Amino acid sequence: MTPLRKKNSYSTYNSISKIKPLIFFILNFNICLHHINASTYLNLNDLANSDRPFFDDISPRNVSAVVDEIAILRCRVKNKGNRTVSWMRKRDLHILTTNIYTYTGDQRFSVIHPPSSEDWDLKIDYAQPRDSGVYECQVNTEPKINLAVFLEITDNEFQNIKTDRRYYDSKAARAKILGSTEIHVKRDSTIALACSVNTHASSVLWYHGSSIVDFDSLRGGISLETEKTDIGTTSRLMLTRASLKDSGNYTCVPNGAIPASVRVHVLTGEQPAAMQTSAANGIRTNNIAMFIKFISVKMLLYISSFKKR
Repeated sequence: MTPLRKKNSYSTYNSISKIKPLIFFILNFNICLHHINASTYLNLNDLANSDRPFFDDISPRNVSAVVDEIAILRCRVKNKGNRTVSWMRKRDLHILTTNIYTYTGDQRFSVIHPPSSEDWDLKIDYAQPRDSGVYECQVNTEPKINLAVFLEITDNEFQNIKTDRRYYDSKAARAKILGSTEIHVKRDSTIALACSVNTHASSVLWYHGSSIVDFDSLRGGISLETEKTDIGTTSRLMLTRASLKDSGNYTCVPNGAIPASVRVHVLTGEQPAAMQTSAANGIRTNNIAMFIKFISVKMLLYISSFKKR
C-alpha cells in the first residue's frame, strides 16, 4: 500500500471516530423518542378505553335556594357502570342516598335520576336554613371519588302554615288529625301522632312549632311512616322518650292540602301524681258529703219519731 492511501485511510478512520459519539446519540435519541411516542399512544388508548367513572363537572358548585322552596344539587357521573352513587351530608357524615334509595327518615330528601341518564341529583323539598352546608356526591371507586357542592338557604321570615295559601289546593284537599287534637303524655313515654289526607299527597311533612321535625337531630328516636290508601294518605309520626322540649303544637302538612294541628303536653312525674291526688281528694270529699247526708236523714227520722211519741 502506498503511503498516500495509508494516509487517506487513517484520516477517514479518524473522522469516523470523531463523529461516532454523535451517531450513537442520534440513534439513542430516536429510540427514546419512539418509546415515548409508543407509550403516549398506549396511554391515550388506555384512557379512551377506560371504564373508570368520572364527574362531568359542568354544574355549579355553589347552590342557593329560598326557605320552603326546592333545592337541587346536581351530579352527573360518566362511566358509572355497576358502581354506586351516594350523597353524603358533610357536617355529620350522614349518607342520605345511595343510587335511587334514601337512607334518612327525613322524607324531604330524594334523588332525581331519569332512566338511562347519567344524572344523580339530590332534591331537598321545603329547604330549611339548617340544610345549609357542604354535600358530597360520591362514587365507590378505589380510591373513592367525590364532588363537593355547597348549599346556602336564604332565611325568610316564617309564614303561618295554617293561613299560607301556597299549601292549599283549590279543591277540598285537607288533612285531619286522627284522635284528639289535644293530648297529654308522660315524660319518657312515646308520642304517637297521626293524620289522614283525603287525597294522594306526594309528600307529608310535620312541623313542631315553626320548624320542620328534624329526623336526623341529635335527639334521635323520631320516625315517620307514610301509607298510601285507596282513598288518600295516612302519615304517622312517632317520638320516643318524650321530654318537656317535645311539648307544643305539631302540624301535619301534606303537599297541596290544608294542614291540621294537634297540641301535645308532656307532663312531668309530679303532675300526674298531683292529678291523681286531686281525684282522690274529690272522691274523699264526695264520701264525706254522702256521710253527712246520711247522718242528717237519720237525725230527721229520729226527730220525727220522737215527735210522734
